[in-house]
Amino acid sequence: MIRMLTLTLCLLSAAGLLPTTSVFASDRPNVLLISIDDLNDWVGCLGGHPQAITPNIDRLSTRGVLFENAHCQSPVCNPSRASMMTGRYPHTTGIYFLSPDLKAAPALEGVLTMPEAFAANGYHTMASGKIFHKGGKRFFQEYNRVGGFGPRPEKKISQPHGHPLWDWGAFPDRDEDMPDVRSARWAAEELSKEHEKPFFMGVGFYRPHVPMYVPQKWFDMHPREKIRLPEVRDDDRDDLSQYAIDLTNRMHVSPTHQWVTEAGQWAHAVQAYLASVTFVDHCVGMVLDALESGPHAENTIVVLFSDHGFHLGEKQRWAKRSLWEDGSRVPLIIAGPGSRSGTVPARRVTQPAELIDVYPTLLELAGLPVDDGQEGDSLVPLMTGESEKWNHPAITTFGRGNVAVRSERFRFIEYVDGSRELYDLQSDPHEWTNLAANPEYAEILSQHAAFIPADQQPILEGESTGHNAYAAAAENLSPTNE
Repeated sequence: MIRMLTLTLCLLSAAGLLPTTSVFASDRPNVLLISIDDLNDWVGCLGGHPQAITPNIDRLSTRGVLFENAHCQSPVCNPSRASMMTGRYPHTTGIYFLSPDLKAAPALEGVLTMPEAFAANGYHTMASGKIFHKGGKRFFQEYNRVGGFGPRPEKKISQPHGHPLWDWGAFPDRDEDMPDVRSARWAAEELSKEHEKPFFMGVGFYRPHVPMYVPQKWFDMHPREKIRLPEVRDDDRDDLSQYAIDLTNRMHVSPTHQWVTEAGQWAHAVQAYLASVTFVDHCVGMVLDALESGPHAENTIVVLFSDHGFHLGEKQRWAKRSLWEDGSRVPLIIAGPGSRSGTVPARRVTQPAELIDVYPTLLELAGLPVDDGQEGDSLVPLMTGESEKWNHPAITTFGRGNVAVRSERFRFIEYVDGSRELYDLQSDPHEWTNLAANPEYAEILSQHAAFIPADQQPILEGESTGHNAYAAAAENLSPTNE
């Protein structure tokens, strides 16, 4: 085992992913975990939108490993983060929606979350902003509370009805009033200090999560009259089951696509999202600049991720909570120490990766004990190019019985009513053509269906949009499909 670990560390050091010093030394690598809320693939390095301006995320991608085909385990904040931070799938814990809290799941009793595991192994853990869905202070030794989603105007700007968070527009006047800027400055200050112990630092940014409010200057970088809208087909949902449509549209708090278009707000909302993405990229840049100019640049592993994707009209819907590509695909970058010189060549990985894989990956990179109960796989083989035998698709769930399986080329979805979808992302990146009924793809469909979890835990009780949408979609099911 020691020889195997030594070989792995040598490969990682040669790739610029670890310092040349041994992980058995007292100066284990630090970890900087950067979380961005509701960021889909609209970043420059992923090409999700041609007008995305994300120079800081892009430069990080050129200094480490960019997982181009990374996916969340749930298209909802709470279960996605609970899964990533514990290394257990939602179908194992029963946490499928915004509630209950992970501490209420019997399956997670006694399980150490990622920062708790690092603290138990001598790390100083600290965080600012949103890392867990709520209650970050419970999981970190030091926690900087910054004020959540930030200031809001007295009256909503663009969507007068609906949920109070669902709105977009230029507000407030100054960057300094945004909690994300305060988190970035806190992180920059901590990264400039010397620390007695190796640290595990989490920096959680709220934008581009609604309300999509950022100061006017970020909107000015994306002129409304030049905004390019996502490609949407009127007949896109004709080959979907009614259950699939109901699950992603009934009892949701986001506005309907019909309202957004009829109100003339589509371009404005896309502009607001792009502006919010550029703003949060600026905050990421503040943190990266501080790391690169400080004393920890050569001994810190950086992980940047988003908790799930986001629709802006695709499939004629808005927000998260879908099992399609727009709902599950996320940015995921892992960059190691010693990469600030830019001499380490970038690596782009197209094999499927999951957020649940981050926990075991960091344990391996830091040389910490393995948690045998984790269900993810270390991404180190993909990071070092030793990926010939990688056969781990990405599994995403939205309620018990609704599962997506994403391989390198295909997306397979099976719903609780038995309906299915299959998309060839190579020829159909928008997922416009459901191939599930095409006999030419029967073998591919069968191969992907084999990864549907046989045992899926019941949904834990709670009150959330997800619970409501799941129940509403089930109203028209026959008893045999319930």
